[in-house]
Formats: sequence, structure tokens, C-alpha cells
Amino acid sequence: MEITKFNHSCIRVQSGRRALLIDPGTFSPVAEALAGVEAILVTHEHPDHLDSDPVVAALAANTQLVLYAPPSLAESLRDAAEVAGMPDAEARIHGVGPGTSFEAAGLEVSTHGGFHALIHHALPTVANIGYFIGRRLYHPGDSYQVPEGIEVSTLLIPAHAPWAKIGETIDFLSMVGAAQNFPIHDGLLNERGLGLIDGHLERVAGEHGISYRRIPNGTPVDIEA
Repeated sequence: MEITKFNHSCIRVQSGRRALLIDPGTFSPVAEALAGVEAILVTHEHPDHLDSDPVVAALAANTQLVLYAPPSLAESLRDAAEVAGMPDAEARIHGVGPGTSFEAAGLEVSTHGGFHALIHHALPTVANIGYFIGRRLYHPGDSYQVPEGIEVSTLLIPAHAPWAKIGETIDFLSMVGAAQNFPIHDGLLNERGLGLIDGHLERVAGEHGISYRRIPNGTPVDIEA
């Protein structure tokens, strides 16, 4: 299994010739990321995780493409897809909550979490689904909720966000305890910010005997190695 990061939180997961895509948002080159994928997994409704217009257009153009998202988001996407001329939106856009499992692009997927991390008490909290893929890779979306009942060997860790602070990021890294850790959700950081975050996480990962390293954008990384 290999993963490719397309900026921020957009990750393509490939096993053999089959691939799925997680969180094709507005910070990412969506058309490039979508090329050749069979399924799209969306963690939550925020635009940096879902650029809805090109995703709906891709669904309408490719009758084999399917999408999974939290139920309320899936419902709104089905409405948009029907307007775009997609007659089978109900069959191809699936709403999933935590505690479910399914197969996408030949890979076993289970769902975890349930809610986006709190940004501020004055702002609404939205649904957020973390996806555990191929019994090894976990994409948490925008949440530091530690998934239960699974053993994560490769963790995609949100490195920076308006809702996060570095102490919570470090705690999430250490509590999950995955052997491999790669940063995501870093599209708002410049080189200085990336260096600061990486320095903290590399140090803590080393203290726990696990690895942390940055994925170059657009470069496939073998997570089985």
C-alpha cells in the first residue's frame, strides 16, 4: 500500500492498481488527485476537506465513482449531484457514521470518531468521521479523538489548525502510538511553521521509539516498508 499527499489533508491511498482518495479540498489540486480513483472518502464538510463542485462533477462524469461522507453531508451532496444530472446519486453517495465498515477500491475501511474538534463554543460543531484503511492507515479528519478497537500502524496526524494547539498534537501522536506518523492539515503553514511543528513532533516521536517524517507533496510513499 502506498499513499500520496496532495497538499493539506488530501491523501490518495493505492493498493496495486486500485486507489481511493480522502478529503479532496480547496487547498489541493482536486482534478489531479482524483485521476484514476474508484472511491472518495470525506471526513467532514469544511471546504479545505471537500471542494464540492469538482467532486460532484467527477461523480456525474464517472458512473463507477462512489463517495462516503457523514450522513448530513452525503445528503446535501446527493441533492447537488442530482441537479448536476447524476441519476443514481442515492446508490453512489453513501452516508456513514462511526462504527461502520465497508469496502472501497478493494480496501477494507472502518469508521471512527464522530465529531469535529471544538474550534470555539460559539461556533457549531460538525460531524467528522475518521477512516481506518487496510487495517493499518488512519486518517482522523479534524479530530484528536483516539480511535478505539483498532491497532494503527500508520497515522496521518493533523499538524496545525485553528482548533489545535501543539500540546494536543503531541498528545495525539503519543496516545495513538503508531509506528509511522506523517503530518497532514498543514496548508496554512509557511516553511518556518512547518519546521517548528516538525521539530516538536520528531523529538517526541523519537522519545517514544516511533517515526515521524514529512511526506513530499505528489510523491508516493510505501507504508508497507
